[in-house]
Amino acid sequence: MSEGATPETVQQAMTRAARSLDENGLAYSMRDVRRLMTAALAIKSDRLTLHLRDDLPPEVRIVFDAFCARRGKREPVSRILGGRLFFGRWFKNSSHVLDPRPETEILVERALQGDFDNVLDIGTGSGCIALTLLAEKRDATAIATDVSPDALKTALENAVSLEVSDRVTFVVSDWFHSVDGRFDLIVSNPPYIHPTEMNALSPEVAQCDPHLALTDFVDGLTGYREIAAHARGHLHPGGRVLVEIGPTQAKAVHKLFVNAGLVSIAVHPDFDGRDRVIEGFLPDS
Repeated sequence: MSEGATPETVQQAMTRAARSLDENGLAYSMRDVRRLMTAALAIKSDRLTLHLRDDLPPEVRIVFDAFCARRGKREPVSRILGGRLFFGRWFKNSSHVLDPRPETEILVERALQGDFDNVLDIGTGSGCIALTLLAEKRDATAIATDVSPDALKTALENAVSLEVSDRVTFVVSDWFHSVDGRFDLIVSNPPYIHPTEMNALSPEVAQCDPHLALTDFVDGLTGYREIAAHARGHLHPGGRVLVEIGPTQAKAVHKLFVNAGLVSIAVHPDFDGRDRVIEGFLPDS
């Protein structure tokens, strides 16, 4: 603690920090503060209540205050902590990958409802989709691509951490350009934000997620055009495509899939009832 600093309990420090974040206009400030304090104390989240009346050690206060200062500048908690839980597993993030979102878990859930032995993940980023599928299905294999070699380095670290690195191959590829073979399942969360919508993004997204993972700088549909154009050449008969979409894109992506010859196309909603995932099948014959 710096000279003259007032001693605080853990609870008092959290209350002080939450008030400061509130004044900066951040919602759910106490939730964020609890996560940051847990990390600063290096304890499990369910142990925090046992320490609320403890004096906050000076060295912990320095770390905690630094965390909160970063949050006050609208850096997401997951970026501050270096990762987040996705489908119950910890995924490291970096400045080169999209921060995994809870909505993407819907795509994973839908994928797990069907059979597959091999997966192609286009634009894997942190690897959260492909690696989760491998962790859930222990006999499956995957190829995970990204145009960014730095993103693939983060994905590889996650693969090693999840002990699935022996079943995934990472390929630097612009869409399907360096992809060979056919798959039971193609998955993707492509950059789908329209360039005109970028200015409306929250600072947490606009300042911290790589823009290459957010938008195609065209109309938000480039990825779906690429996937629709190459699905038939990279799916086994009866294989599936699952893509995450923006909530206004279902009609356009549905049309692309129909024109590509996919069948049994279905749109799946997110937690708020918004269109979020589109699924299509290659005919058996």
